[in-house]
Amino acid sequence: MGLIGELAGVVGAAHVMADVACTDWRGIFTARARALVRPGSTAEVAGCVAVCAAHGAAMVALGGNTGLCGGATPMGGEVVIALGRLRRIRVVDELDCVLVAEAGVALDAARAAAAGVGLELPLSLASGGSAQIGGVVSTNAGGNSTLRYGNMREQVLGLEVVLADGRVWNGLRRLRKDNTGYALRQMFVGAEGTLGIVTAACLRLVPAEAVREVAFVALPGVAQVIELLGRVRRAEGPALHAFEYLSGAALRMVVAEMAGCRDPFGAPAPAYALIELASGAADLRARLEGLLASALEDGVASDAVVAGSQAQAAAFWRLREGQAEAQARAGANVKNDVSVPIACIPEFVAGATAACRAIMPDVRVVDFGHAGDGNIHFNLVEPVGQAAAFAACSEALMQAVSAGARGLGGSFSAEHGVGQLKVGQLEDWRGGVELEMMRRVKGALDPAGLMNPGKVFLHKVSTT
Repeated sequence: MGLIGELAGVVGAAHVMADVACTDWRGIFTARARALVRPGSTAEVAGCVAVCAAHGAAMVALGGNTGLCGGATPMGGEVVIALGRLRRIRVVDELDCVLVAEAGVALDAARAAAAGVGLELPLSLASGGSAQIGGVVSTNAGGNSTLRYGNMREQVLGLEVVLADGRVWNGLRRLRKDNTGYALRQMFVGAEGTLGIVTAACLRLVPAEAVREVAFVALPGVAQVIELLGRVRRAEGPALHAFEYLSGAALRMVVAEMAGCRDPFGAPAPAYALIELASGAADLRARLEGLLASALEDGVASDAVVAGSQAQAAAFWRLREGQAEAQARAGANVKNDVSVPIACIPEFVAGATAACRAIMPDVRVVDFGHAGDGNIHFNLVEPVGQAAAFAACSEALMQAVSAGARGLGGSFSAEHGVGQLKVGQLEDWRGGVELEMMRRVKGALDPAGLMNPGKVFLHKVSTT
């Protein structure tokens, strides 16, 4: 019958396509898959994996295709297992504060289900309408509320995973305390589908906050952004939900490229902060206004506005969440997803800017990110009319930014993962004992090397 026929026998012929061209969201990586299959249940995923394993066919799990490092794009000849039909929310438990969702459920749909019972799934992404739970788990996605609640890893209580041989591990435990050996679920969080395919996740929920206040603040520089963060954290630590940084260049670009985006202030500033507080306190707005008034009086901030409505708060967030699309419209770009200790952010931004302009003086530096957890997206956009020169410099620019983070004890990937874009950097940064341990885990769970080959690890992992 052959591989394609056997896959059709598992999921039905209507859900199998042979020889499919696949491209990542950014349009950087394109390759042909041997087949694309669309299973509709965990059992069908397991059946597909078992068929592929029997044929020695490599596999790539595909979610919402919103990743930025090519982790869900084949490298050529793999079977792509698309999980979009696994879209049931199996459980929403108000008392236990948990939600069990299948891999193909969109993040925003899961958040809406939690909101329906007065709870919150505390992870928010600009791509939440497309990003799927399986992919969010597999990349350990971060986002805007990491400062308060942590990355996806902190939300995962249990997982259901199809292993490389087609067996299903049902680890969908709903327990917050389960001290019985290794926390196996954590091995699959952030593994980018290289150890198995996540088909469902049990996620913790938190009570929805009754009061939210959002402010947009103009500041003289990055150092003042970090000083303001310290002030807000000290005064409102438990209520601090998000603290985002935008450079002046980032704000100007999103206003220029995105319809409906407007500068909240009359004059440009070198840096901006977007602050969201959330709690049950009725006087939260007055407390935030008091903090900002003090910052203005002390010269830490140059201007500030607190949203007067939900629509205005959403408009402020649009300035932050529209960054990826705005930069894509502005031209080719090099995306850098680095993290450094929070106190080092001003030094990193200054050093990386100087290093990149030494390589290409006209490069457009468009930096922004999650200042509250040290994650800066130090992106570089091609200068107008210099596309070829920018392409030739792109690798050097990325390495310069990474070197700046490394020198400050940072990471080359804070939340985007490794994929196929940054495999060389992983080998360089995480060599020695750390890389050996990761390779041993890979070899033990995927001895044939069929699960998402070429991602995370530069070379096929030997099992000998």
